[in-house]
Amino acid sequence: MTTAQEIMHPGAQCVTEHESLATAAKLMRDRGVGALPICGENDKLIGIITDRDIVVKCIAAGLDPSATTAGELAEGRPLTIEGEDDIEQVLRVMEQYRVRRLPVIDHPAHKLIGMISEADVARHMPQARIAEFVSAICAEDD
Repeated sequence: MTTAQEIMHPGAQCVTEHESLATAAKLMRDRGVGALPICGENDKLIGIITDRDIVVKCIAAGLDPSATTAGELAEGRPLTIEGEDDIEQVLRVMEQYRVRRLPVIDHPAHKLIGMISEADVARHMPQARIAEFVSAICAEDD
């Protein structure tokens, strides 16, 4: 069975909780991604920031992206998947929580080793399952 580690983008780069959203946006642009993990002390994963978060929660709210930090937008405990978990577990988590990106951690070190996006999942599943998956994570999406 296919594992999370086999389908993920390896080497996910964190933005630190103290870096500005402007820095995070530039990093997203340079890496060609729409989301970055937010890491705190000892590279501990504390959240994920998306390009949409920067626009909606910062710019549209009248905040300055050069003065607002990634950590200020980190909310709740981030969902993760372990590298050895199979693709069906990845699907269950993404569908249940309606998330489009999922950090992959190495167990037992609990170190971030990559990210899985819905595109990564779609490349490794049958066409019929892709439609079901996309429908589940996009249900009543805003």
